[in-house]
Amino acid sequence: MGAPKLGCVLVLALDTATPAVTAGIVELTLDLVRPLATRVARDARKHGELLMPGVLAACAEAGITLGDIEAVVTGNGPGPFTGLRVGMVTAAALGDGLGVPVHGVCSLDAIAVQAAPGAGGPLLVVTDARRREVYWAAYDPAGSRTCGPYVELPPRLADRLDELDPVAAAGSPEHVATLGLRVLTPAAPSPVGLVAVAADALRSGIVPGPLVPLYLRRPDAMEPGARKRVSAE
Repeated sequence: MGAPKLGCVLVLALDTATPAVTAGIVELTLDLVRPLATRVARDARKHGELLMPGVLAACAEAGITLGDIEAVVTGNGPGPFTGLRVGMVTAAALGDGLGVPVHGVCSLDAIAVQAAPGAGGPLLVVTDARRREVYWAAYDPAGSRTCGPYVELPPRLADRLDELDPVAAAGSPEHVATLGLRVLTPAAPSPVGLVAVAADALRSGIVPGPLVPLYLRRPDAMEPGARKRVSAE
């Protein structure tokens, strides 16, 4: 798949790493990342049902068709197994069908790039990992990742606050609030944040590598092992 030429690139951005099912159209130029349309639906159990309707609605709002899209950016997690793979498989299928490049970016980075300007110092991004755990990563004041991403129990993350020394946190409100830090938005990756993380690669025309999901742990569903032999008595 050839890289788009700047000028101006119309980018489809997707993310299903959180309960927010996000799709949007973003215009990328040499010095601008401009949202044209955004669709967000929140249901942690209906990523598959909600994503493509959101994509088509975003295209309609932006006044384009799928055939006008010149690149796709997708959040590659970390996120729960089932929800995350919906967005990544959809992005890969659209990229293949449209013949356009597909860039994967860390979903936490997409939150950080928008939250960092308001932090005024080191930042944490924390999202829900289910099983009473959180995904998290640490960032410097410019929004560059310095640590993570990891998955662990919230009390263990709280024990590391002195070491990490963040001044604010963004992401899942219910988890951020327990850390005693200033709470920033956004709570989930936005199309602008996703494209901003991939902007340098898109502008330089780098051909992206394979999409690699950040599950950070093994899925609940596992292939069955070999059957145990039963000896006759």
